Amino acid sequence: MAAATGPSASLVTLDRAHLLAGTQVLLDGVSVGVLDGDRVGVVGRNGGGKTSLLSVLTGRRELDGGRVIRTGDVTMGMLSQTDVLDPEATIAQVVLGDLDEHEWAGDARVREVLQGLLGGTDAPAVGGWHARVGPLSGGERRRLALASLLVADPDLLVLDEPTNHLDVEGVAWLAAYLSGRRRGNRGQGSALVVVTHDRWFLDAVCTATWEVEDGQVHTYEGGYAAFVLAKVERQRVAKVTQERRANLARKELAWLRRGAPARTSKPKFRIDAATELIEGEPPPRDAVELVRFATTRLGKDVLDLLNATVTVGERVLLQDVTWRIGPGDRYGVVGVNGAGKSTLLRVLQGDHPLAAGKLKTGKTVKVACLSQELRELDRVAGWSVIDAVTEVRSFTMIDGKEVSASSLAKRLGFSGGRQQSRVGDLSGGERRRLQFVRLLMDEPNVLMLDEPTNDLDIDTLTAMEDVLDGWAGTLLVVSHDRYLLERMTDRQLALLGDGDLRDLPGGVEQYLELRRAGVGRRSAPSAGALPGQAGDGGGSGSGGGSGPAGAPGVGFSPAEVREARKTLARVEKALDRLHTQQGRLHEQMAAAATDPDELARLIAADADLIAQEDALELEWLEASEAAQG
Repeated sequence: MAAATGPSASLVTLDRAHLLAGTQVLLDGVSVGVLDGDRVGVVGRNGGGKTSLLSVLTGRRELDGGRVIRTGDVTMGMLSQTDVLDPEATIAQVVLGDLDEHEWAGDARVREVLQGLLGGTDAPAVGGWHARVGPLSGGERRRLALASLLVADPDLLVLDEPTNHLDVEGVAWLAAYLSGRRRGNRGQGSALVVVTHDRWFLDAVCTATWEVEDGQVHTYEGGYAAFVLAKVERQRVAKVTQERRANLARKELAWLRRGAPARTSKPKFRIDAATELIEGEPPPRDAVELVRFATTRLGKDVLDLLNATVTVGERVLLQDVTWRIGPGDRYGVVGVNGAGKSTLLRVLQGDHPLAAGKLKTGKTVKVACLSQELRELDRVAGWSVIDAVTEVRSFTMIDGKEVSASSLAKRLGFSGGRQQSRVGDLSGGERRRLQFVRLLMDEPNVLMLDEPTNDLDIDTLTAMEDVLDGWAGTLLVVSHDRYLLERMTDRQLALLGDGDLRDLPGGVEQYLELRRAGVGRRSAPSAGALPGQAGDGGGSGSGGGSGPAGAPGVGFSPAEVREARKTLARVEKALDRLHTQQGRLHEQMAAAATDPDELARLIAADADLIAQEDALELEWLEASEAAQG
């Protein structure tokens, strides 16, 4: 491992980097660097140069101008979006390389990686150690490539969309591992640079954010929440004229600030700055008003699954489930791979038969589904984008206002010039956006989104959420992206592969707790009755039973609940005091920018505050579980 000279030793630096792709300028005089201990998240629009930036950092691509400075014998490893593995190699050869069994079996870190990504050390879930790589699926090969990198443990780990093909559990494990790995190796040359559209992952892992935009790389301290705040502040101070993008960011910031303190305490910015920016900002959506509009469009009956049993071949996906979906409901569905999430959407559309039970569909229901397939656009491949949209309809209603096809396309990333592009020439992300625009123009009142984050960048996801904030209808979302689920939907449900469909009052975090507790077997208790089941005379369903069933480990005494609430109040006050100290410290750091000794002292003090912050957040999370009773 590369020797480090201190807590801020540089591993790799770009100096006035210039990079071209044809006539497009990807990097224009960019100077940035990665220090040991950094965990950098890279964001930006598709095609803006994020992957190219990673390739330059790791030496896979040469600059057209400027230079790359790497420290001595620093080791690097990169996970690219396309995994090139020898199809004749065995799983052991890919993941463990030349390590002898006693070496990797005796290393707790390696065993943790094998357990987290491959399901164990004795016989990985993707096959035996001597199984060949060739027959494996793309998702399984992705896990192998990631496991191989983590086992090798280079000084600089560079990951391009590492959460692709990972479920919610896998993403949570990877975030916890990378965060712990960085803290455990601080000052020893262990750093991370990651490109991902998963905003929860960025916030959970990253301590800095780089935005690649128009050939420049803008740097921000903190994860995604800090990036949103800092970007709005930068736009405000500079009096940026792109008011639309500023409004989108402010709306998202307002939602972030309404979340748990543990989500919003990471940014190293003053709380009063965030408060000033979002003052008077309304909630992202008016739920009461949207339900009223949805009821007008849909009536009271939308979709009802009654005592439903769903099978695929001999396998039972759902057993005797009752689920009533009403006008304006917004549900997110999360679950283990293969549990039947996409099949559930097909059942609700009437495209997959029930083995038993009944599906009732309201008379006025008009369903549209954003599937994972893009073949539906092949028919219009020779058309322009705007023609493909106006074929469906020229105007639609969103947020109570008439919106033209061109305006909606622009909101979702198709500028005036891009609207004249041929559909067949669009990238995967652009085709996905066009698919979504066409769905909305068809004016459905029930919208189903199956893994909508595929191929989309963060700007597009934010624009999609903004459009749906004003869309009056019933929304069902299947995704492994927990940020999107919590941002876009009001309630979450879980498919755990045991035939049940569980309500998750505690959201995605409750799902992860259930999985950690081993819930998912046939005999496991339900996490709660499904909405619409209690008192409706329906079947037993997944949440059936006469009493509220809780997740394992939940069920605290009144005294414990009271004590937990006291702890929450104490910790929140302590976090407020800590943020005030951090604000003062950052002002002092800015003033001492030309004094290396004073700056080093302040950086050390800031690291101590970060450690205190992490401990307080952990205490807050533990107390919040008990405080809910």
